[in-house]
Amino acid sequence: MIYDKGVIALSQRKSAQLLQQLVFVGPMALFFVLIMVIPFLLGLYYSMTNWDGVSENIRWLGLGNYIHIFRDDPDFHNAFWFTVRFTVCGVILTNLIGFFLAYALTKPLRTRNALRTVFFMPNMIGGLLLGFIWQFIFVRGFSAVGEATGLSFFKLPWLGDGPTAFWGTVIVFVWQYAGYLMVIYISSLNNVPHALIESAQIDGASRRQILRHIVVPLIMPAVTVCLFLAISWSFKVFELNLALTKGGPFKSTESVALDIYNEAFTNNRLGLGTAKAMIFFVVVAIITSIQVRLTKKKEVEM
Repeated sequence: MIYDKGVIALSQRKSAQLLQQLVFVGPMALFFVLIMVIPFLLGLYYSMTNWDGVSENIRWLGLGNYIHIFRDDPDFHNAFWFTVRFTVCGVILTNLIGFFLAYALTKPLRTRNALRTVFFMPNMIGGLLLGFIWQFIFVRGFSAVGEATGLSFFKLPWLGDGPTAFWGTVIVFVWQYAGYLMVIYISSLNNVPHALIESAQIDGASRRQILRHIVVPLIMPAVTVCLFLAISWSFKVFELNLALTKGGPFKSTESVALDIYNEAFTNNRLGLGTAKAMIFFVVVAIITSIQVRLTKKKEVEM
């Protein structure tokens, strides 16, 4: 009888735990399946068809779209190369500028709160609106400043030439997101123990040595997060690219996200566009996974 009561109590406890999991986790799991899993599986199916997004006649192509992308789609290759170059520059610059802004604004400055607000504000402007604002600055503002000052820097065809349009897009991207990363770095820098820094100063360590051997290792969790965010933002850049250059001139600044959009909704080849999106998803997932694993190994506990 005692054994039976123990079994019954254990069964009731497991049932209660299962009920709690269903109540608290079940709705989220259901929404995740409806919003993420099912659309992903449908996208995987459509990526192997010739669907145009409208017609009910769908022909199965198997790996035909993927073979076409790798063999006979120079636009996607060019867009992917642009996105890789843009990602490298964007990730490096946003993190460097964000970190050094945070490092400077953790010092006892009178205006540091106001400066933090100023540097964070660009992140609150939407990508399309920000792109149109900077398009006006590059086209109208820079030309007016160039005529007034005679400086060749402001007379460059910022959005009319491939190389300058690339760097113009990078400038706007860094200007928008460096402030966001700055906030993350500030939070991490404020958690660095001052006792360690004071001990290093007493031992004669320079500011550069303290920064390299104490501060940076201790904020590696923030570096992991910031690198992940910057990589995902720069790889998925779309609104900014669309508003600034629309991929021009001559598709020299077309990102992968914009190429996928044009393929699916402008050329009405949704099956091919979905195949490109699947390839893009796999590449970004692999790169971010490698980045997180590498930076996680360098994290130290405080």
